[in-house]
Amino acid sequence: MDAGNQNPNDRFMELDSNPYHRHPSRDVYSPMPASNLLHGEAKASAVHDTPDILSRHRTASTFDAENQSPDQSSSSDPLDLSRRLKSRSELDRITANTARKRNAICSPLVITGQNSSSKVVDFYKNQNEQIENFLKPVDQHVREARDTHASNHLQYKIAVYGSFGANICLAALQVYGAIASGSLSLFTTMADSIFDPLSNLTLILSHKAVQKVDARKFPAGKARIENAGNIVFCFLMIAVSFILIAFSIQDLTQGSTDETKSFHLPSVIAVSIAFCTKFLLFLYCWALRNQYSQIRILWEDHRNDLFVNGFGILTSVGGSKLRWWLDPTGAIILSVLITFLWLRTAYSEFQLLIGITADTETQQLITYVSMTHSDRIKQIDTVRAWHSGPRLVVEVDVVMDPDETLRICHDIAEELQMKLESLPDIERAYVHIDFETTHKPEHFVKKEI
Repeated sequence: MDAGNQNPNDRFMELDSNPYHRHPSRDVYSPMPASNLLHGEAKASAVHDTPDILSRHRTASTFDAENQSPDQSSSSDPLDLSRRLKSRSELDRITANTARKRNAICSPLVITGQNSSSKVVDFYKNQNEQIENFLKPVDQHVREARDTHASNHLQYKIAVYGSFGANICLAALQVYGAIASGSLSLFTTMADSIFDPLSNLTLILSHKAVQKVDARKFPAGKARIENAGNIVFCFLMIAVSFILIAFSIQDLTQGSTDETKSFHLPSVIAVSIAFCTKFLLFLYCWALRNQYSQIRILWEDHRNDLFVNGFGILTSVGGSKLRWWLDPTGAIILSVLITFLWLRTAYSEFQLLIGITADTETQQLITYVSMTHSDRIKQIDTVRAWHSGPRLVVEVDVVMDPDETLRICHDIAEELQMKLESLPDIERAYVHIDFETTHKPEHFVKKEI
């Protein structure tokens, strides 16, 4: 297409020429620098040696939030997204304009106006973050993810192994508390606490197994072993909960001649210690819950244990001080709650194994990286990203010129594949090349045998 007659609306599909994908002196395809495709320390070293490669994208550090964004060249920002960034002064003007409009209306609508202003500003802030995320080069995404994991590695070990050691001690405490008191509510908390260190051990062993993979035996890796282990523990815990429900119902049907049960203070103290320890572990894991899938599971477990232990203490003491039936009733309620929590966890794990789609932000990033990878890519036909366990599988269909040589098409697709696979949380990427978009989908969800 003649650049002088190009429609501005076609910029999203027919991008400007990129100096890192074409030799400046001849119209022959030249592969992009290998530093964009390397991983780990080798890639960081290559990028350090060739800093000019980072000019292809506009990094977040070049954006001045106080002033209007400077103009970006088409090679560093092919879609001109930087012009959509809102500076802090523009956000302040939006807030002020909304406030003036709000002051002009009656007072009963003030709260609604404030919420509307906040939503508008939040929208533009989220848009700024998303654009800055798009404009980062892929190797910067890799470096940031690697640096984040490296800086938090000690905290990660403390969270995982500290939770494991604490759960072993707390399980022993709660076994003593349940047996000494004979309280069904405390037996329920004991059953939950016994499975905690076993679950932690599964997480640790799963993580080690994922790091050591025989590619000939497991060509797709073993990351899904963690999901399988969680599902097994879910149904084990549900089975124990049903057993406790049966014992509690039996206790209620048999009745009691006494109005209350005996009160055992050491048992209550033991479970209270477990409650306080779980609260501290909950706070510690909260800051790291979005960086490691293992720590997020631990954080959710500590959060659930807080309610289980707290409610168990209340119903156990209530059965000793108020009415005897409060203890078995509390055990039933706790068992039903534990069953619900573990069923919800199992559902989430099944979703990851089945292949639920990735979040919208990830799909948008994959689309942008694919669109701006090469000026020889004319269109993006399809972008799919779905979970295969904790990580993602990506499928991209790109459209290229039908007269392009096989060698050039292959090199561009291979580089795009390697670039996508270097993004955090992406396990495998598949790039399919086509020359038009009017065909039927290559893959069908429903298979007829």
